[in-house]
Amino acid sequence: MLSYEQRAAILELHRQKVSRRQISRTLNISKATVKKVIRSASATPPPIERPEKADPFRQEILDLHASCKGNLQRVHEELMAMGAELSYQALTGYCRRHEIGTKERQPCGEYHFKPGEETQHDTSPHRVVVAGRQRAAQTASAALCYSHMLFFQCYPSFDRFTCKVFLTEALRYQEGASERMMIDNTHVVVLRGTGAGMVPVPEMAAFADRFGFTFKAHEKGDANRSARVERPFHFIENNFLAGRTFASWQDLNEQARAWCDKVNASYKKHLRARPVELYATEKPYLRPLPLWIPEPYRLHHRIVDSKGYVNLHNNRYSVPIGWIGRQVEVQEAWTEVTITLDARQRVVHQRAIDGVNQTISRPEHRPRRGALRPQPMREEQLLIALRPELAGYVRALKKHGKKQVTLALRQLLRMAREYPREPFLAALAEAAHFGLYELDRVERMVIRRIGSDYFRLNGFDDDSGGNHDR
Repeated sequence: MLSYEQRAAILELHRQKVSRRQISRTLNISKATVKKVIRSASATPPPIERPEKADPFRQEILDLHASCKGNLQRVHEELMAMGAELSYQALTGYCRRHEIGTKERQPCGEYHFKPGEETQHDTSPHRVVVAGRQRAAQTASAALCYSHMLFFQCYPSFDRFTCKVFLTEALRYQEGASERMMIDNTHVVVLRGTGAGMVPVPEMAAFADRFGFTFKAHEKGDANRSARVERPFHFIENNFLAGRTFASWQDLNEQARAWCDKVNASYKKHLRARPVELYATEKPYLRPLPLWIPEPYRLHHRIVDSKGYVNLHNNRYSVPIGWIGRQVEVQEAWTEVTITLDARQRVVHQRAIDGVNQTISRPEHRPRRGALRPQPMREEQLLIALRPELAGYVRALKKHGKKQVTLALRQLLRMAREYPREPFLAALAEAAHFGLYELDRVERMVIRRIGSDYFRLNGFDDDSGGNHDR
């Protein structure tokens, strides 16, 4: 078929009284075709008037397209079952030409940003190889809209805590904050509403106030509004992640930071500049970061278990054995876990980012073999020091006594201090012979042996263990 320009050339030469043979030789077009164009007297190519094979089945195609939910493969199978002699390619071409099942295309717009006006943030799922295993990862990215400076990191999952960790790193990388942070309608930041009516979670609003920016969400379905950050995800997947393996999540993010430095320093044809060159213009318009930026963390409260460990997300972190049974405060940062007992006692562990059921121990928290043997209680030590003859009775009392061991030892220690030595030891020897460990009865036995002349004078202290019987 001749193009519009060829038909126009034929008509122009014909108006100049050039013969059909000369026009045919000049334009390398057959004389019959030149004759048809001159006869039509129009430079516009004529429409194709041949019938289409799918025309007799137009209504069936429309009905099947609706019932088969737009699946043209199923539409073709049903048409073949009806006896239609129509190829799948002919069906799809007919649907394209007659716009069956196609959405009306809308031209995309352009957005222009001033320096320091906006940063766009979004996430995308990818597959990465970490420590020899293929893992699902959430790639978080942030891009300055004026200079196209890109920064991204990868995480095993992405929640509100991880969002604050990433944005803190992104703002440090950019060395400043723009006026607003454009996001999609993610539940990580959004409390309620969409688009212009979005209300951020108070926790995230306070985070934004610390750095001097505000969160804004684009309208639902308006993906073009976040094109600055959406477009690089394809580049990240097919350039950075392609063929790379990583020893750990920390190794992955360190390589990602180095890759961002390289990409931001490379020339971009659509920008006709390097992002770092545009960033030099944008940086003075960014809001300066606070003098001190605290590391984001999550706060937990735990009870140290009987083995001297604190459990956090199915991982166990060791603490000194003296903390067993006590409540501790756990600050979970991205790279560290800080366990605090009080203002002067704290333990810092490397956080187990990947995996569960890991046990992280320190050698100083695990005593030498034999050091965990139970030590005598203070009351028992004082009692043996005061009356060494009672060692056997004390062991039996701890085993067979009805009272709580601490209370029983305190009562026995009081008796040893208050009563004379000979009647006290004689009464306990008799009690041990008959297996009597009810100390109230034993005390009455001691009193009967003493009689009325052996009671202690008021204010007299016998802690030294001497015998001051009257």
